[in-house]
Amino acid sequence: MSNVIVVGGGAAGMMAAIFAARNGQNVTLLEKNEKLGKKIFITGKGRCNITNASEIEDLFSAVISNPKFLYSGFYSFTNDQVIHFFEELGVATKIERGNRVFPVSDHSSDVIAALAREMQHLKVKVQLHCEVKELLINNEREIKGVRLANGKKMTADAVVVATGGISYPSTGSTGDGYRFARNCGHKVTELFPSLVPMEVKEWYAKELQGLSLKNIEIHITDGKKKLYDEFGEMLFTHYGVTGPVILSASSIVGKTLEKKELVLHIDLKPALTEEQLDKRLLREFEANHNKQFKNAIDSLLPAKLRPVIIELSGIEEEKKVHEITKEERLNLLRLIKDFHMTLTGLRGYNEAIITKGGISVKEIDPGTMESKLIKNLYFAGEVLDLDAVTGGYNLQIAWSTGYLAGISAGQDKLFE
Repeated sequence: MSNVIVVGGGAAGMMAAIFAARNGQNVTLLEKNEKLGKKIFITGKGRCNITNASEIEDLFSAVISNPKFLYSGFYSFTNDQVIHFFEELGVATKIERGNRVFPVSDHSSDVIAALAREMQHLKVKVQLHCEVKELLINNEREIKGVRLANGKKMTADAVVVATGGISYPSTGSTGDGYRFARNCGHKVTELFPSLVPMEVKEWYAKELQGLSLKNIEIHITDGKKKLYDEFGEMLFTHYGVTGPVILSASSIVGKTLEKKELVLHIDLKPALTEEQLDKRLLREFEANHNKQFKNAIDSLLPAKLRPVIIELSGIEEEKKVHEITKEERLNLLRLIKDFHMTLTGLRGYNEAIITKGGISVKEIDPGTMESKLIKNLYFAGEVLDLDAVTGGYNLQIAWSTGYLAGISAGQDKLFE
């Protein structure tokens, strides 16, 4: 039996601890927070989007950074196995739009409680309020244990680092794992907030604060080239835009947006072609031909959006509908099909669901998650340079990499 220390009590860390213990190892999990799974608790708006039930190939296409590295992970511990794992632990699941998998209860706390119960059942020693300051490595470039913030040393045959990124630092993700990795000689790629809201320049963002748009289509350009397009829902805030399509877009365009402004184009009526929309406008105008323009588009647009569209259209709000020219109508049509705003930047790590970038996967064995530089040192989860769009894919990365690290950690010692 090997002594395995897992640093970090989030998704990847708890999964690593469970599978190392199931594999017969003596496991200690060290978590600097006062409780486990603080970030799991807030994922999926507190409902915890456990994974995505799409085909495995679709999982790879949802991963933005280094999808090929995850080949072993995703096939060793698949999304189906994740669902089965939680069902066995008493967490009944359901599949929602976009193949997102949630607990039937809609409570992320049930996921955390199930993992905690299983660790207790497996006699994993969980130490809370326990901060690791450094990894202890001998001259042979082999892990020997950790040193805690209180100065105490703990020895181990293997160590799994699953400390997360630097997004939502209030959950304890303060970049400790990057520091550990750099001190061991590992490369950490450039870091960015990802799956994060974006700021816009225009005055009307604040006017639209709180408005949620469903079944819209967006695309983002740099003035010439289309960088991203997606169908779904979004939300306006006092500073700009957020919601599923925007968060996913940030993981694709974030690096470019750090360098220059981009344009967000919103098609408010993607189900209609321009010709169909024009016929619809003509019908609306015909039915309301004696009304003022401001009272004639009620059925076309949400109430909060109407004053902004009216102002941007250039049509006087008091103007009678029958006085609106064809040119004015076509301008309105183009505005509905291409309502655009200038994206000026990403919000910070405090609002980012994940961190883009991390420990270079070139220096990690994809089949075991072991460091190629330090023997018996493993990394799992968000601390690695792996990220995906929204939809449960990032937690699948955590579960799969945590699983591989868990079943691999301490194995060498068993055969010595």
